This record gives sequence, C-alpha cells and structure tokens, in this order.
Amino acid sequence: MSNKNPSLHIFNRYRYLAKEYYSGKIFIAFDTETTGIKSSTDFLIEIGAVKFSCDGIIDKPFSALIKPPVPITNFIENLTHITNEMVENQPEAKHAVTDFLSYIGNEKSILIAHNAPFDLGFLQAQLERMSFPPLKNQCIDTLPLARWAYPKLNDISEKGKYTLQSLAKRFGIKVESAHRACDDARVCMELFKKIIQDTLSVQKDYNIHSQEGMLLQKDIQLSLF
Repeated sequence: MSNKNPSLHIFNRYRYLAKEYYSGKIFIAFDTETTGIKSSTDFLIEIGAVKFSCDGIIDKPFSALIKPPVPITNFIENLTHITNEMVENQPEAKHAVTDFLSYIGNEKSILIAHNAPFDLGFLQAQLERMSFPPLKNQCIDTLPLARWAYPKLNDISEKGKYTLQSLAKRFGIKVESAHRACDDARVCMELFKKIIQDTLSVQKDYNIHSQEGMLLQKDIQLSLF
C-alpha cells in the first residue's frame, strides 16, 4: 500500500480485492458533496454511504445534509441541486461527521470512493477542525481501480470516460440522482462489485462463500466452454 499522502490509506493491491471481498469484510461506499474543491477553504454539504459485504447490503444507507459555514454558490446548486434553503436547518458538519464515524463502526471497515483523495480530504479536514484523529480505515479508490480493470478504455477518445457517471452509463448501472451523495455512493458500490466480477480471472488467493458469489463463479465457468 503506497500513497503520496500518508494520512490516506489507499488500497492498491488490486489482484487481492476478491480475497478481501469474499472474506466477509465490511465495505462502505461513500460520497461527499461540498461547497468547492479545496478542503482547506471549502466545506461539506452532504455525506452519503452504503454498507455492504459479499452477502449483500447491511443496514440502511447513510444520508446527511450539512449546513456549511459559507453560502452554497449557484454553480454548486446547479451541479448538486442542493440549495441554501435545503441546508438552512440541517446540522453542522461536526454532527454529521460524528454520525458517519458511528456508521463506519471501526477501523476494520474498508471504505470505497470514486476519486477517494477528494472525499477523504474533506473528511480529514473536518476531523482536524473537530480535533479528532484522522481516519485509519483502508480505502479503495474506484477511479484508478477502473483504469486498472479496463485499460482498453484508454484507447477511446472520450472526455471523462473514467468518471463515475460515464462508467455507470457504460456498464448499465442505474443512476437515479447524479451528484447527490447517497446515490453516487450506491453507484460506486455497484461499480466496485462489477470490477470484482470482471477481474475474477486474475484475482489471487480468494475463496467464495457467498451465494451470490457462487452463482457468479458458476456463470464464469460456463462461459469458458
């Protein structure tokens, strides 16, 4: 595991993802919406997440709107459809982030995000403002993971071909509300599971124990004949 920012524990041993997934570990796909792109001067306005394992979704999705200390600009409103009126009576970030930490549960849960350094950067910045320690959970970034899994997409002349929405469209993953944290988190989960499925032939040292996985493995074996 290597990462330019030592506070971000990005998992990059991609050939061992199936081993992690089918071992029964807990995964939490999450997404954030923010007032801008700089975690040092911008703020969270929404956190969404879905918790799952190889056996399916666990608990209810996490969804929290957040009242930022600065106004939401017209650009962000148009992008996310989150307005100042929507967050006016919502909790501040310290409350939402504390609830999200409870949802994560412990350091053994593995986080998943698309362009993870962005979302993690905002979470870590808010934790620092709260005088909380940084997250120590491992995180899988589905952006470089998708580049590893689908290198042939590099040959396609298409702007933004590795964005979450473009990958969802390409693989038939339903998008209900783009740039809203909870739906983006669900789409990220579906993309992660799709990548596991599509790369099983190169995954190492894994044993499938879930019913879904056993059916998937049977389909792959049949496709070889």
